[in-house]
Amino acid sequence: MEKLRILYVASEINPFLQTTDVADYVRRLPQAMQERGAEIRILVPRFGLINERKNRLHEVVRLSGINITVGDEEKPLIIKVASIPNAKLQVYFIDNDDYFHRKSVFVDKENNFYDDNDERAIFFCKGVLETVKKLGWAPDVVHCNDWMTALIPMYLKTTYRNDPMFKDTKSVFTVHNNAFDYKFDADLMNKAKAMDVSDEALAHLHSADFEGFVKIGCAYADAVIKADEHCSESLNQIFNDAPKRVELEEEDEKFSESYYNLYTDLMS
Repeated sequence: MEKLRILYVASEINPFLQTTDVADYVRRLPQAMQERGAEIRILVPRFGLINERKNRLHEVVRLSGINITVGDEEKPLIIKVASIPNAKLQVYFIDNDDYFHRKSVFVDKENNFYDDNDERAIFFCKGVLETVKKLGWAPDVVHCNDWMTALIPMYLKTTYRNDPMFKDTKSVFTVHNNAFDYKFDADLMNKAKAMDVSDEALAHLHSADFEGFVKIGCAYADAVIKADEHCSESLNQIFNDAPKRVELEEEDEKFSESYYNLYTDLMS
């Protein structure tokens, strides 16, 4: 059997950035799968809090230079890469001057949620898939984490469904307990549009909020899991309503085996 190819996508990963539990989850899981023989790629945004010199990020010129459409605008995509110290894991960083060169993640220094966080998420999701295409690396599984990655399962089932790079790719979406109260503007659905993406496909985004993003991830992923058993009542409800939800045993001794079995079951 060929090596299982797993792409992990998240908003953060240790040791480069940690603001929530996502960073630890996405640090632990890829290494556990690599130790089981899987081939791993990891993609995160290059938020301004990440120190490029200290973390030895450098631009991958052959992957940079694509323009990503967000609504009526096109933004240039820059790809950087760094290695996790003491692990044979490379992390690719999605960068753009307009979206990611700020000294905070989702809120400004007055704790106001950035108005364009929806655009940043859309740019990131589209940028991830275009970067994988340019890498020429066809993943068996794309494992998406939290709201910022939630559009990827939908794009895989629509825009990219006939793309040779993704024709056999399955997606996993993990629900994380990182809700925010902000409501995006009514233009969100237009911004998220892409080839072969209908209004119906984006229907969950009508609410233009955190739950809308999570619902779309849950609706399109081939497996939906929950990282935190102490999720809010509304998130628990969204998870319970997910047609492909999977309950995993995540105790330490079962952690690696549970995820490996999930991925291999999806491929069979």
